[in-house]
Amino acid sequence: MHPTQKVAILGSTGSIGKNAIEVVRALPGFEVAALSAHSRLNELCDQVNACQPSFIVASEKDRAEQFDWSRLNVSSAGKTPARLTGPEGLEEVVTRDEVDVVLAAIVGSAGLKSTLAAIGASKRVALANKETLVMAGQLAMDLAKETGAQVLPVDSEHSAIFQALNGENRSGIKKVILTASGGPFRNASLDELRNATVSTALAHPTWQMGPKITIDSATMMNKSLELIEARWLFDLRPDQLDVVIHPQSIVHSLVEFVDGSIIAQLSPPDMKLPIQYALTYPERMPGPSPKLDFTQTFNLDFQPPDYDKFPALLLGKEVAREGGTTGAVLNAANEAAVAAFLDGRLKFLDITKSCREVLNQHNFNSNPDLDELLKLDAWARKEIQQWIAA
Repeated sequence: MHPTQKVAILGSTGSIGKNAIEVVRALPGFEVAALSAHSRLNELCDQVNACQPSFIVASEKDRAEQFDWSRLNVSSAGKTPARLTGPEGLEEVVTRDEVDVVLAAIVGSAGLKSTLAAIGASKRVALANKETLVMAGQLAMDLAKETGAQVLPVDSEHSAIFQALNGENRSGIKKVILTASGGPFRNASLDELRNATVSTALAHPTWQMGPKITIDSATMMNKSLELIEARWLFDLRPDQLDVVIHPQSIVHSLVEFVDGSIIAQLSPPDMKLPIQYALTYPERMPGPSPKLDFTQTFNLDFQPPDYDKFPALLLGKEVAREGGTTGAVLNAANEAAVAAFLDGRLKFLDITKSCREVLNQHNFNSNPDLDELLKLDAWARKEIQQWIAA
C-alpha cells in the first residue's frame, strides 16, 4: 500500500486544472491538497466545496481581499481551508509538507516562481506550465538535479516523448518529432492569415483550451515553445528536434531511433491521460480519460509544416539552439503580443513579427540568473507595447 498522494493544483480553474481535478478525484490513493486561481474566485469556491482541500490560494491580492469568501462550505470535519494570497502564497503552498505533488498549470510566466519553488522543495512537479522551461530551462533542470525533484511532463506532446523514451538508451535517439494539429489556419492562405480575426483564430478544430494557448496554436507559437521545452526537459540537442503536422491529434509525438524505428504514443485528444501519467508514474492505472475505439475507421495524416505561413516555428528552433536569455524574451514578447491581438490592437501576422523584432533587439547572455530573466521579461513586454505604438 502506498501512502495517499496529496496534490496541489495551481491554476485549477483553467482547462488543465479542471481536468486535473477530475483525474485526482477518480484515482484511488490521490487527493486534492491545494487549489489556486487568479481571478475566477467564484469558480474556485465551487471547486473547494467539492474537493475540500487543506489550502487555497488566490494569487491576485486585491481581488482576494474584496471577495466574499462566505460561500465556502465548512468541511465535514468542521474546518475551512487555510487561505493564502498573492504570488508568495503560491510559493508557500508548494513547499508545505502537506503537499506531495504539484501540478503546475498556471498559464504563462506567472507560473515560473511557484514552479521553481516546488522544484526547490524536492516535490514531484507535474509540469503543464511550459513557460518555466522556455524561460529558465537550464536553471530549472539544474535545480531539479540538485534537489532530486522529479519534473514530469503534462503537455500531451512531452508526455508522449517521455513514454516513448522510457527504458530506451539515450544514445540511440536520432530525432524527437512533436506533432501539431496545425490549428484553425492549417489550410489557410497567407492572404487569409493577414485578415484573421480573433474569432477565427480562437476556433481550434481539435482542442478546447484557454484563449492564450489557442492563439498560440493558431500562430504555431505553441509548438515553438514546446520545442524549447523538449530541449531542456529531455536534454536534447536542438538538431534532434522537429515538428510534423498531424490534424487528428491522436499521435501526440514520435521518437525516431538511429536504426530507423519510430515509437509513437496514441490516444484521443484529451488531457486527462497525460495528467494522470505524470501523477502515477511509473505505475499505470485505470482512469477517466477516453479511449481509442478501434471498431471504428479513422485515419492518421501527417504533413510537413509550412515555415512561410508559420515562421514562429523558426523562432522556436532558434531559441532552442541559442538558449540563454532568448527563451525569456520570446515568451514575454509573445504573451504581450497575444494579449494585444485579443484586444484588437495587433494584427494576427504581427504577433510573430513583433516577437522576432524584440528578440533581435535584446542583449543576449548565455548564462543568465533568475533576476536577469525576470528583468528581460518585463523589458520585452514594454518593447512590444512600443512596437505596437510605433
